Amino acid sequence: MIRALVADDQAIVRTGFVNLLNTQEDIEVVGEAEDGEQAVHIAARTRPDLALLDIRMPHKNGIEAAREILAASDGATKVLMLTTFGLDEYVYDALAAGAGGFLLKDATFPELLHAVRVVAAGNALLSPEITKRVIGEFVHARASRLPVHSAADLTARETEVLTLIARGLSNAEIAGRLTITDHTVKTHINRLFAKLELRDRAQAVIAAYEWGLVRAGGGADREHENRLNAL
Repeated sequence: MIRALVADDQAIVRTGFVNLLNTQEDIEVVGEAEDGEQAVHIAARTRPDLALLDIRMPHKNGIEAAREILAASDGATKVLMLTTFGLDEYVYDALAAGAGGFLLKDATFPELLHAVRVVAAGNALLSPEITKRVIGEFVHARASRLPVHSAADLTARETEVLTLIARGLSNAEIAGRLTITDHTVKTHINRLFAKLELRDRAQAVIAAYEWGLVRAGGGADREHENRLNAL
């Protein structure tokens, strides 16, 4: 059972999400919040598996709320952000803060349900639109978010694994691509996360783009987009 918190200052939107999630046998909404500050308090009390947060909210925006919720839960609560194209830069900040994924507000109900399950399971969800617009527009234009580290800190195999993570491959798919076991993939991921001080796969994607291991608009992005569209 996925225990979810929904935070959005628009009552109609929030109610719609809550009603939809509550129709699913494997999802239970344990709290609703109308602003970021309320979301932080409810998350501390209910300890949800997933916090679905609108980026732009009063009193405390979604990014600040995400940062506090993640810190207070020591990463046990995953965060899925809601955004619009007009808030691209905020989405990038949300990724850097540790959000596990983000979804456009005009997403379909099946897309929302898929996103909730993917992020609650601890995986990253990067929509093709977000990948192209946010990472492509901001990663190379802004100062690096990971200044202490670089791809040079990784072994050749760890670099391969990081690149495949950024292309959207699962652990099993990475194992198949590199002809190694799932356990070995997990070992490489744990080591590269420790070396780079990364929280999750979403931040790993940022690192891969910032260091040029994959490029927005290039072949890696097209492969990633095709894979996501096929979900």
